[in-house]
Amino acid sequence: MSRRPTLLVALLVVVLVGGIGAVVVLATRGDSLATDPRPTGEKGPKGLEKYYTQDLDWEDCSKGRCATVEVPVEYEKPDGDTTELRVVVYEAKGKKDRQLFVNPGGPGGSALGYADYAHEDFGKSVRKTYDIVGVDPRGVGESSPIDCVTEKARIEGADSDPDPDTPTEVEKARKRFMEHGKGCIKDAGSLASHVSTVEVARDLDIVRALVGSKTFDWFGASYGTLVGAAYATLFPDTVGSMVLDGAVDPSLDSEESSFRQTLGFQRALDSYVEDCVDEGDCPLGDDSDEAMDEIVGLLDDLEDKPMKTDTYRKLTKGLALSGVASALYGKDSWRYLSDALDEALEGDGTTLMLMGDAFSSDEVAPAIRCQDNDERGTVADVKAAMPRFTKASRVFGESGAWGAMGCAGWPIKSTHPFPRIDAASANPILVIGTTRDPATPIEWSKALAEQLGSGVLVTRDGDGHTAYDSGNDCIDDLVDAFLVKGTVPEKGTTCVKS
Repeated sequence: MSRRPTLLVALLVVVLVGGIGAVVVLATRGDSLATDPRPTGEKGPKGLEKYYTQDLDWEDCSKGRCATVEVPVEYEKPDGDTTELRVVVYEAKGKKDRQLFVNPGGPGGSALGYADYAHEDFGKSVRKTYDIVGVDPRGVGESSPIDCVTEKARIEGADSDPDPDTPTEVEKARKRFMEHGKGCIKDAGSLASHVSTVEVARDLDIVRALVGSKTFDWFGASYGTLVGAAYATLFPDTVGSMVLDGAVDPSLDSEESSFRQTLGFQRALDSYVEDCVDEGDCPLGDDSDEAMDEIVGLLDDLEDKPMKTDTYRKLTKGLALSGVASALYGKDSWRYLSDALDEALEGDGTTLMLMGDAFSSDEVAPAIRCQDNDERGTVADVKAAMPRFTKASRVFGESGAWGAMGCAGWPIKSTHPFPRIDAASANPILVIGTTRDPATPIEWSKALAEQLGSGVLVTRDGDGHTAYDSGNDCIDDLVDAFLVKGTVPEKGTTCVKS
């Protein structure tokens, strides 16, 4: 299953847009969802009863059923303003009746679109067992979407320098980031201050009740692992079967998170370069050191002189770096990266520019990140961190160091910082990490599994972002058995593609 690019965007747009397993006990549910919600009898927490018991109007949409759910903008003020969430349900292909909620990551990825894909692409046993449920998070997709910037501003951000090295460039990047935030406020008002992952998790509990699920079954990838971890911390007793694929470590501060991800992307790039050289006819040269020098030299040249393309835009260093990063999300993309680099080294930046532009961030992503994170770093923090980052990666180090600034300049105060994770009383939660995952390094999956208390780590030895449906039958079989039969893998299991 393909996933949207996620966290490197979070790095770059800071300046670009500113043991033996037990068996899970699964609750049984009522009749299948055909046209109406199936009440669970829950009234919800005090003050939120009207949200947990609201009537929904279901309608046909695509091959599923859709409805709109009302939730409070501020859970502390349940009688105040409300916002709407769009929900889609694709019914199980068998007679069993459970609901599996899905999320593709982001932040800012549409769960509706992901559910449309996932309900056909999950393993056959999963599709027979579960209704697949997608809920666009508040402010995203079809759930009261927040529109923060114009297309012109988005393009300017994507084209801009990912590592500003003069006071003028720094100020320009800071201003762009602040204007982005002001645009979110202008478009969405108070909702722009209430798109945190904690609030998304509370929304999901309301939807869980409204679709008749006594437990919350979840498949979350990348940023979706944070949503799942937040839910498990808030509602551990309601967790059913939860899979967190390509996990994020929420315990790290902005600088350390950026540094670990810089290492992850460099590790993935090293793997690509080694493969390119070993295959022969690599446009970057005949040995890995030479190949890496070619990439670094290309990026350095682009910083001073952007390259022509077949479009009205030019290939800038920022777009080239994003293009390289985007190809590391899946090994199937490596051949396209080789072609793009070959063209760029010959003076044509078209393909690499298009790859980089496709990697641009969802515009609501900074609003979500900066609600979860109350850090506001400084340029001094970046300068102090820079040597460490550039030593770790000549390619991604400089842009990664700017992640130390976190949400500096973001004009919206963080009201719901991400909580300390603790889901020790929950059912076993399956956490999957990939050894050469660029965006969510394997160390993050190890860390989240430990923080959850109930986490069971499984490792995929491979390349690319996330593990399920990546061509590794071992991973797919373990996930399907966990979701359908409640079979928990032995802790420390590693899947190697034969």
